Order: sequence, then C-alpha cells, then structure tokens
Amino acid sequence: MAWTDITVPIRPGMPLFEGDPPLVIARVSDMAEGGVCTLGRIEATLHLGTHIDAPCHFVPGAGGIEETPLDCLVGPAWVVEARTIDRHIDAAMLDQFEIPPGAQRLLFKTPNSELWAQPGFTRDYLAFTEDAAEALAARGVRLVGIDYLSVAPFDDPAPVHRAFLGGGVVVLEGIDLRGVEPGEYDLICLPLLIEGADGAPCRALLRDRDDAG
Repeated sequence: MAWTDITVPIRPGMPLFEGDPPLVIARVSDMAEGGVCTLGRIEATLHLGTHIDAPCHFVPGAGGIEETPLDCLVGPAWVVEARTIDRHIDAAMLDQFEIPPGAQRLLFKTPNSELWAQPGFTRDYLAFTEDAAEALAARGVRLVGIDYLSVAPFDDPAPVHRAFLGGGVVVLEGIDLRGVEPGEYDLICLPLLIEGADGAPCRALLRDRDDAG
C-alpha cells in the first residue's frame, strides 16, 4: 500500500522556468525569536515545481484551476518508458511507446528526469510537439504528465499547451519520476484550490497497482 511521492519539493534554489518570478520563502514570525508562533509566507509563480495547468493558462476565456475535473486527477495511470528519446515527442513517435489501449492518464518518463539533479533551469529539455498533443487528445487521454517544467518546447510554448488544454487534456508538469519504473500505477495529483487561477502547485503520488488492496 506504499505511495511514491513524485512531487518536486518547493525549496530555495529549486529550478524555476526561465522568466518566471523568483521564489521567496520568508519567516514572518519565529517562536525562537519571541514570536507567539512560527509563521511563514511564500511568493512564487503558480507554475512552481510540480503543478497543474488550468485551461485559461493558454486558452482565452477558458476556466481556472477550480474547473479541472477531479476524476481526471485520481485513478489508474501509465508511466510511459521514454528514456531513450533524443528529440521532442511527435505524433509518429507515440507508436513506439508501450501505451495500453484506452489508457487515460499518461506520465512520460524521459531523459528530463535527470535534469532535477542540476541546480538551475535547462532550456533544452524534451517536450511534445503540437501534433503529438492533438493525437493524444484524439485518443481520449484525459491527463498527460511530463518530468520537467513544461509539456511544450521552451521556444514555442503556446501551440502544444493549446492543443492539450483546448482538447480537454489535463496537463501535469514538473513531476519527478527518477524513482519510478514504467508501468501501471494509481495516481493522485490534487492542485491547490485557488479560484480563477491559471495553474496551481500540487502533491503528486503514485502507488503500484499490484500493491493496492
């Protein structure tokens, strides 16, 4: 019944998407300094570490994070073995992966996973192409996760996001799959409920389905 945490910890010095505002974690009150309690504050982008994109992130007039269907965020998921790729995932490449028919939640384990060991942001991570996003949406996939900070290439973020989010696919970004082998799992990834937000950090967990009782 053990769960594996695939969440990237929020901490000073963590990789942030280039151009996003810096992370600030500060202490407002400290019992060690005479305060009645210990109290902290945080300032950050909503697309921090492990997070879910809301449709309004790239689709004009679309809903915020509160409109993300909860049944997309909990249920069976397939971790896709993609560690051997050396370019962005396009529609033709999808056929080379072991993806069970009808799988609705796909988490792609790519060479990106090793980027979490680096101190800063890396522009040349691997992502999806627009036609791959369209193909996954057409297959009825309801959630797609990637093991770095964006499902889209660094220099062209809009088309891929719009294909996923406009196609009804929940986007889970910034997961850490280094300790997870490809295969079938139960997934929980619940974002903070921030009304109207274009995205929100979440805690993402996997459990091997063979361990579920």
